[in-house]
Amino acid sequence: MGLVVRDLMLFYENMLAVNNISLACDDGRIIGIFGANSAGKSSLMYAISGIILDIQKKEAMKGGEKITVMGQISYNGEEITQLKPSERARRGIILCPERRRIFVESSVLENLKIGGYLASKAQARQTLSHIFRIFPPLADKQIQKRSGGFLSGGQQQMLAVGRALMAQPKLLLLDEPLLGLSPMFQMALVDAVRRIRDELGISVLITEQYARPILPIIDYGYIIENGSLALEGSSQELMDNPDVYSAYFGV
Repeated sequence: MGLVVRDLMLFYENMLAVNNISLACDDGRIIGIFGANSAGKSSLMYAISGIILDIQKKEAMKGGEKITVMGQISYNGEEITQLKPSERARRGIILCPERRRIFVESSVLENLKIGGYLASKAQARQTLSHIFRIFPPLADKQIQKRSGGFLSGGQQQMLAVGRALMAQPKLLLLDEPLLGLSPMFQMALVDAVRRIRDELGISVLITEQYARPILPIIDYGYIIENGSLALEGSSQELMDNPDVYSAYFGV
């Protein structure tokens, strides 16, 4: 069981952002979605998380651009294409959006507690323990008191992922988590993604423009170009493909 996307299409007015994409993320797997900037990765994540429905509604209310979603999204055998994002979250589909979007004026600990709105007190305590183990900088008591806006970019990304974990995901959607990070923090985040799957049993769907650090840890991957699926395969199959190697490894 898990996530299945079939023939998904997403239009902004007359612009096609996602073009007939089908993909799957079975339980306990790390799935990568790779593509250049504006390839449609974030639009795909908005569609899977349901956030696109909120954007669609807001645009319709203010007379803005028309947004059309076609195709089918199912999770654990249930069709969720028209399900509200809040209901998808209750089923365990949690998005950690691009560019972190933490609460910059709130402390690290406050950010994490805000993320735990779906958790019981026992779950919140246990998840905090997991987060501090996976992201050691966040375990520092002084850092926990610090406002989110005063963290480094890498620490902010750790906080964003930690906040998403507090929402008790079964499927964690990570939208470009390596964006703007130093190589050291990139490798820390890659290791964290692996541990989130292996230690916490959470499936991960991750999009990235900078695929090189992510390709070795995925179970399966998709490459999209201009909103369309261009290539798919296992981690090894993609790394063995000369076109992929040239595009993402600079050879």
